[in-house]
Amino acid sequence: MNEAVAQKGHPKGLWVLFGTEMWERFNFYGMRALLTLFLVHSLMMKEADASIIYGGFLALCYLTPLLGGFISDRFLGNRNCILIGGSLMATGQLLLFFSASIFSSNLDLAKSLMWLALFIIIFGNGFFKPNISSMVGSLYPKQEKSKLDSAFTIFYMGINLGAFLGQLICPLLGDVKTMEGIRDIHAFKWGFLAASCAMVIGSLVFFFLKNKYVKTPEGRAIGGLPKHNTSEDFEEGESQKATFSTKSLITAFVLFISLFFIFRYLLVNEVWFSSLEVSKLIKGIIYPIIYAAGISLAVLIVSDSSLNKVERDRIFVIYIVSFFIIFFWAAFEQAGSSLTFIADNQTDRNFLGWNMPPSMVQIFNGIFVVMLAVPFSILWDKLRSKNREPISPMKQSFGLILIALSYFIIAYNVKDLGNNGLLAIKWLILLYFIQTCGELCLSPIGLSLVGKLSPKRFSSLLYGVFFISNAAGYALAGTLGSILPATGDKFKKAAELGVDLQSLLDKKIAASPEQLKLLTDNHVPLSYPSFAGVTIHNLFEFFMVFVVLCGIAAVILFSLTPFLKKMMHGVR
Repeated sequence: MNEAVAQKGHPKGLWVLFGTEMWERFNFYGMRALLTLFLVHSLMMKEADASIIYGGFLALCYLTPLLGGFISDRFLGNRNCILIGGSLMATGQLLLFFSASIFSSNLDLAKSLMWLALFIIIFGNGFFKPNISSMVGSLYPKQEKSKLDSAFTIFYMGINLGAFLGQLICPLLGDVKTMEGIRDIHAFKWGFLAASCAMVIGSLVFFFLKNKYVKTPEGRAIGGLPKHNTSEDFEEGESQKATFSTKSLITAFVLFISLFFIFRYLLVNEVWFSSLEVSKLIKGIIYPIIYAAGISLAVLIVSDSSLNKVERDRIFVIYIVSFFIIFFWAAFEQAGSSLTFIADNQTDRNFLGWNMPPSMVQIFNGIFVVMLAVPFSILWDKLRSKNREPISPMKQSFGLILIALSYFIIAYNVKDLGNNGLLAIKWLILLYFIQTCGELCLSPIGLSLVGKLSPKRFSSLLYGVFFISNAAGYALAGTLGSILPATGDKFKKAAELGVDLQSLLDKKIAASPEQLKLLTDNHVPLSYPSFAGVTIHNLFEFFMVFVVLCGIAAVILFSLTPFLKKMMHGVR
């Protein structure tokens, strides 16, 4: 590289991308904080259905980057896709604003606008997410790739700074209660409007500054149309795309179709479209697509005959790790569904004399990430200098055991709450602290591992497999969130309706048809939920589901690390 264009520190383009991503995450996490509460309190949906919708929405947000990345690589380039994605997400948030503005006068139209908004946001995220991260790496020439770790640390802090601001401002505007403690269900619109404005700001930052700063040291624009790429954009001898035989493609397609119907049967064992319930449609269509896509894409990649033994072994390490992180995200993403409902219905949210809105409690995750990201990076550096740094799969097993620990602590503290006791907010804060430590052991480590182990010609597709595993985790999060048993507010509502809910759930008394109708109309559950054949009677048993799933996953992954280390062939 010419000394004249050598960079001291980080290029200014990194800060443009930092700002763009920060506002986008403000938009996404601000909306996420309000979504399930809006569905339940304004659009009159059941909590179980809201959890399923939430899980399906997040899962699709991690499936569409495959499409967005493909369109960018082949046709439109990073820059255009980022602007398209930003515009779509701002539009989707604006539609949520309109939905939250008219639901009291036209509930059906409000629901239609909500579905359209989520659909647009999903595709907007698909265009935006893979391209903004790709441009960070493109800022650095081959001679400066050593700066990438610190560059992505800065970028990761931008993500979480945006998440923190979104989870602070949108709930302050949108999750409002009166002096009497009654939620203002018309206030959600202001939170969605703030999220839309944030995305507009982020898009404008990128639009006006990209040409001046988002470029190589030599001054060439980064992320333009693919047809303008030169040999300088690729490593020496690097194949620019993966090539698959017709037989491999047909096999993958047939496998996808077969797996779709298998998963659909397992998740919703009913005649096709026999029920128009939202939760069953999502579980019967979206979830099977995600699970089938992940497996069929993984099989397609290893079917390539050009792979040698070392490459294939490393790819299998990615697959194994990707499978186990499904359980991490299934537990972690309860933040926007079941944990928000618990914060709303059965938590004393008094924080330093202030009654915190329930949708804001998850803000502590963003705060702790900003506080702990650099210390964790320093920790790994120090361990590496002493040749004591754990290999990546072992770090990820630590992440799984930490999230199991967080749920064990919360399970112990809800054990004796009964139907009326309130959980102290300090326990949810502790849960988010421990889960953030787990996240920092798993999420950035996983992204780095895929980059280190992927053959160049399969890098994008293997990142796709990794993101699909995230999507599968979010889908499972929706399923698990839907088994949340009745919380204190449900027993209170039933008592107001003249029904002893506990006796009804335990089948000690039989409710009259009139009482059953009242309970159904008020979204009070009439039976205990179940998972994998196990009935969930209370919050303690609900949280122990995550302890068991993540604990078992952690132990198995940890026990596999000696074998995975060999399969990584020297890559740490």
